[in-house]
Amino acid sequence: MPALPPVLVIARLTVQEASRRRLLLALVILTLIVVGISAWGFYKISTVTGPNGKPPSHEEVIIVSSQLLIFVTFVYSGVLALSAAVVAGPLISNEVESGLILSILARPVRRSEIVIGKWLGLAILVTIYAVGSAALEMTAVDWATTYVPPHPVELIIYVGLEGLALLSLGLLLSTRLSGITGGVIALVAWLMAWIGGIVGDIGTGLQNEAVQDVGIVSRLILPTDGLWRGAINAMEPDVILAQLRGAGAFARANPFAALDPPPVAFLLWVAVWFSLILFLSIWSFRTREI
Repeated sequence: MPALPPVLVIARLTVQEASRRRLLLALVILTLIVVGISAWGFYKISTVTGPNGKPPSHEEVIIVSSQLLIFVTFVYSGVLALSAAVVAGPLISNEVESGLILSILARPVRRSEIVIGKWLGLAILVTIYAVGSAALEMTAVDWATTYVPPHPVELIIYVGLEGLALLSLGLLLSTRLSGITGGVIALVAWLMAWIGGIVGDIGTGLQNEAVQDVGIVSRLILPTDGLWRGAINAMEPDVILAQLRGAGAFARANPFAALDPPPVAFLLWVAVWFSLILFLSIWSFRTREI
């Protein structure tokens, strides 16, 4: 049986090492608890009665469920971003500080293969969690309310890419900074990108180009907010989109609303951004003295 390429060997070892951490076990347990609680909450939506003593109509249940699912998904994306940043932060820095990286580099392994292998290993875990948690949550919502997002595949892709973006940023920071420092910076960057996106959308509503540029620049530096808006749009029913479009330009400033899917130009930039961050990670690790 032929030996695996170094990149795949490192990816496998990264998956094994990360799987042994209690963080992943705690994440899985907490996810199951959240899915169970949210399923109960969604079920209660269809059982509550209004002032007239009648339960809500099916259309009302769908509208409320779609908006509640957006909030739940935001929590999931936050947990995914935090987990990716925390796991990726010490990915390389800890091995450099402990001297373990010297035993790896003593073998015929390039530094680029180490970076790509570690990114690939954690990317597999992030993808599995994003797909698994989203599928569980949507199944629970469907069971409780019969509501299914209009574009479930796009929803999973956007949320997964958001986690991969934080993973990539955390890996880049890990080539130069300590694990805690890199993880904190990555998480703060995710929050700042979200706030920057809101500010930019407010600028769109005010027709203020200077304020609008804040959102554009923040999404170019870290595209997580643009991906989050894509996830929101994938969950919005047509009736909600029609109401938002009728509400005027200020509806775009709502951090939990998205009238349009991400433009193709932005998605192309996301692909370029991932390539650029991975290239910078390889360059940074190659030029670091060990």
